[in-house]
Amino acid sequence: MKKNTRTHFMSSIMIVLFSALFLLIAGRFLYIQATGEVDDISLEKWAEEKRTASYTLDAKRGKIYGRNGMTLAYDRPAYRIQAIVRESFTTDPEDPKHVKNPEKTAEKLAPLLDAEKSYLLERLNQGIEQDRFQVEFGSAGKELSQQTKEKIEQLDLPGIRFKEQATRYYPNGNFAAHVIGYARKQDKALTGMTGIEQEMNKKLSGENGHISYERDQYGTKLLDPNEVVEEPEDGQDVHLTIDQKIQTLLEDVMAQVESEYSPERISAAVLDPKTGEVLAMSSRPSFNPNKLEDVDNWNNNVISTPFEPGSTMKMFTWAAAIEEGVYNGNEWFESGTYKVSDRVRRVSDHNGGEGWGSITFDEGFARSSNVAAAKLVWEKIGTEKYLNYLKAFDFDEKTGIDLPRERKGKLVYNYPRDKITTAFGQASTVTPIQQMKAATAIANDGKMMKPYVISKIVDPDTGNVTREKAPEVVSEPISKDTSDQVLDLLGSVVSSKHGTGKEYKLEDYSVAGKTGTAQIYENGSYLTGYGNYIYSFLGMAPKEDPKLMMYVSVKEPDIEVGESGSAPVAFIFKNVMQKSLHYLDIDPDKESSGQVKSIELPKLAGKSVSSIKQNLTEKGLSVSLIGSGDTIKAASAEQGDKLLEGDRIILLTSEPAMPDIIGWSMRDVLQLAGLMDLKVETMGNGYVTKQSIAKGTPLKENDYLGVELEPPGFIEEQQEESDEAAPENSNEEQQ
Repeated sequence: MKKNTRTHFMSSIMIVLFSALFLLIAGRFLYIQATGEVDDISLEKWAEEKRTASYTLDAKRGKIYGRNGMTLAYDRPAYRIQAIVRESFTTDPEDPKHVKNPEKTAEKLAPLLDAEKSYLLERLNQGIEQDRFQVEFGSAGKELSQQTKEKIEQLDLPGIRFKEQATRYYPNGNFAAHVIGYARKQDKALTGMTGIEQEMNKKLSGENGHISYERDQYGTKLLDPNEVVEEPEDGQDVHLTIDQKIQTLLEDVMAQVESEYSPERISAAVLDPKTGEVLAMSSRPSFNPNKLEDVDNWNNNVISTPFEPGSTMKMFTWAAAIEEGVYNGNEWFESGTYKVSDRVRRVSDHNGGEGWGSITFDEGFARSSNVAAAKLVWEKIGTEKYLNYLKAFDFDEKTGIDLPRERKGKLVYNYPRDKITTAFGQASTVTPIQQMKAATAIANDGKMMKPYVISKIVDPDTGNVTREKAPEVVSEPISKDTSDQVLDLLGSVVSSKHGTGKEYKLEDYSVAGKTGTAQIYENGSYLTGYGNYIYSFLGMAPKEDPKLMMYVSVKEPDIEVGESGSAPVAFIFKNVMQKSLHYLDIDPDKESSGQVKSIELPKLAGKSVSSIKQNLTEKGLSVSLIGSGDTIKAASAEQGDKLLEGDRIILLTSEPAMPDIIGWSMRDVLQLAGLMDLKVETMGNGYVTKQSIAKGTPLKENDYLGVELEPPGFIEEQQEESDEAAPENSNEEQQ
């Protein structure tokens, strides 16, 4: 009886527990059925999400164009190689879908991927051992070109397939690389890292869209999929002020100087002083944004590298004195050395303090006298007023140029020695673009212009201009009369018998400019030794009404003892300025037997090849004929365009075939590519030494053309001409 009572009691407890549990579970089900929620999550919504596929629709990144419409950056398809290594993926042994022979696959792929066979084989074997479905080959297997993909496909290797992805491509290699910058994948999206790519990243990127639809358990879209599509908004196109021809001239000449003199650094820029538009800008060392391995210099030195500029600063010192009304160019002073007090170290002229005896202040400017500059600030202008002029020229702030990572120099103006040495370009630091901006006031009747490189932004879908830049006058630090007087003084630097800038004379244009030889401050002291300077020139032409301004600096060129340190600077300036002025059809203001003629093109399309070719050749153009037809279908320039003697023009007829382009410049290659719609890839800079398409091969649209370019050495005639033009002791600060 006792046992039965205990059993009944325990049974009752179990019944109660199971009843409670049943009611709890049943209640939960009833609650879920009634509310359709679990833990505040809607089951209907959760089921919908589980059966809904959603994908991002990538926006196309906008293109970057030059002043002449040349494409400088655009998205192009690239490919990532994948190797399927799981054997079960093959259903028919006669038609294998996986990598059947890893060693053979690695051997065939190695030369096309520019990778070691052992590395590829190791990746394949690891995938097989780890029972992975597929493997990739790291950086060696990414961003493959269409040409490489096609070559691999021709090998017919089992298990090899490709995944398409967008990559940023720069068809002109290191052309204006520091201005254009580069973009790379970040968080699955192309992101601008430097240059215009970074500055205009938001405009270029656009807005991604997306697509979503409901699917079944096998991933198949339902008959009523509730599809939602939000179209992507493609990025906008950015047009630059960079001129194709002037930039190419600059790149080619800088490549020659880099090859010949192996300098530590070169910085150069060309702008229109009337508008502030930057027509060309380049730095050395440079880089190819398509190949970012072993980049030595990410900085755009023109805007990001402040340094003590040397005597180019003297033009602003003289401008301040003239504007202040305290300058008398015919007043005499004793050159050589100058000491303001016993507690301040003396200032010496650049010829070791020897000077040139008693000379006028005008002659002191032409000779680049440090003593004259120091006396003007200390005795005539006054140090505080001079500081006000430095600030009026905006040397204490950034220029505001539309490029990222601009840095400003620093006005070091605490002690008397700082104040007087700033007058001739020591102590205080500035960037090249700060100097150019300030110099626009001298070239532009006292109006100082804001420099810029972006001309407009265009919607690629509608062609509408969404934003357009216009010249902006920042301020007027000096008057027109002062600017005229300073231009005359700058002209004397180049043209007078005492001038330090005789090397910078052009054949048929007058030049106004100022030389600079800046000491380099490192580890607490100035460097010594021959060539351990930054040689520079800031010049403009024609002198009476400057249309172009150019700044060039070369740091520590490898020059021979006795060779002028300004020789590489003059080589760059003269070549680029002379040809650019003619290219822009600026009327020469000097008589010269060596004047380069400008040739206006007649109508070409539809004309006879023989007559046009003879006519253009007689006028001095280099004519390249593409095709075997008798009638011109198209040309690399149009009716009314003006070319210079020696320029190449390409005439296209029927049945075009690849010409021999060895010796062509990059600009010539780009013209050929534009005319034939070729996909061109340039490696190096200068002139073509190798071409991927053999001479005589039939050409068609979208053919790939790879070229290798190398800089030539200096032409012997140009070296001799430069040596003859260099006067004795012309280097203003030989020490």
